[in-house]
Amino acid sequence: MVATKDYSKLTQDELVAEDKKMKSGATAIAFVIGMLIGVAVWTATSGKFIFTVGLLAVALFIGYRHEQNKKALKAAISRKEAHQ
Repeated sequence: MVATKDYSKLTQDELVAEDKKMKSGATAIAFVIGMLIGVAVWTATSGKFIFTVGLLAVALFIGYRHEQNKKALKAAISRKEAHQ
């Protein structure tokens, strides 16, 4: 399991830098998810149902984890801004 960062311990500048890094990585994550879905469609047409389900599950997991990390980061940024 991938460990998530504790955003509450970061400064405002570090949070903004992490937000920029996450935004730039979104394209790479979208590419990986797209490739997984493409391979899943190809395996579905080849009759490999279990492999298709596995690839789609991995794609959903990657997207879910990215979204959760993005939400946690946005919440930490808004908490830091509220305290200033």
